[in-house]
Amino acid sequence: MLRIKISIIALLFTSALFAQKGGESVYNFLLLTNSARASALGGANVSIMDDDINFVFHNPALLSTGMDQNMNLNYVNYFAGVNYGYASYAMTKENIGNFAAGIHYVDYGTFDRTDQYGNFDGTFGASEYAINLIYSRTLIDTFLTVGVNLKPIFSIYEQYTSLGVTMDVGLAYNNPGTYTSAGFVLNNLGMQIVSFTGTRESVPFEIQAGVTQGLAHAPFRFTLLLQNLERWNLTYETEEDNSPPFGGEENEINNFDIFADKLMRHMVFGMEFLIGENFHFDMGYNYKRRMEMKMDNRPGMVGFSWGFGFRVSKFHVAYGRSTYHLAGGTSHFSLTTNLSEFYKKN
Repeated sequence: MLRIKISIIALLFTSALFAQKGGESVYNFLLLTNSARASALGGANVSIMDDDINFVFHNPALLSTGMDQNMNLNYVNYFAGVNYGYASYAMTKENIGNFAAGIHYVDYGTFDRTDQYGNFDGTFGASEYAINLIYSRTLIDTFLTVGVNLKPIFSIYEQYTSLGVTMDVGLAYNNPGTYTSAGFVLNNLGMQIVSFTGTRESVPFEIQAGVTQGLAHAPFRFTLLLQNLERWNLTYETEEDNSPPFGGEENEINNFDIFADKLMRHMVFGMEFLIGENFHFDMGYNYKRRMEMKMDNRPGMVGFSWGFGFRVSKFHVAYGRSTYHLAGGTSHFSLTTNLSEFYKKN
């Protein structure tokens, strides 16, 4: 009974809340959006290069010399008592490259343990952790950068534990003269080493690409993220009834609409309004999230996101809000600082 309960919890969480087809992989917490800025831009970003250490989580090639001694802390109060966060620190070694280390965790909360008759037998917890070991280095002057993120993973659901390891491999291109940057990432190359029940499961592999374009004479920056490029059809297969409600001929399916829907599910749009280096306002739109999570009679703002960030003394504070469902959304909080500023001589 306990094993069935844990399986149901895992299935519901992965199928309902993550941007992945449910039940097809383990360690889906790796797909969670950690930082406020990435959340505000639609859920992820692999192409913005402005020394924000929070984006390194999505593309290790974005790790740059400008992040030397930067540290970030992220926290998200998710749904149904679930909490998660991410913290990392970066440093640069001249003529060697850029290094960063971080930890990603998710705490699913406390659950009641019962037998098959419903008798209470205490409580148990469930949590998952991933260590992030990141390295990046420029390849061609400062235009092209390659990065790698090695992620040992540990999961525990009551008495069931699992170990795994995955790796992100990314490329980043930045041309300040044209205000253009781009990124490409292979996420979660790896495997489950020790399974929960003896049967190994696949990890949530994903291919992402993105491009960011700024404007020379206006404080705006636009981003397009292409997600799940390893698979064309991201829709769920369902048995739909296309017949009209009062009889007659079946409704015709427009092939162009089907193609457009499948194409749009790969796209996430983001826009930033930048005021100097001390303030930014962000907006995003995730079509796939909207199609999967909205209620047809009341879609509301599902799939839309927004946020802002500002600098206070030695700290950069950011807030992001994503709407997942009519029932609510998530609030993301990020705090970033450069430790070297605390011991600079005035």
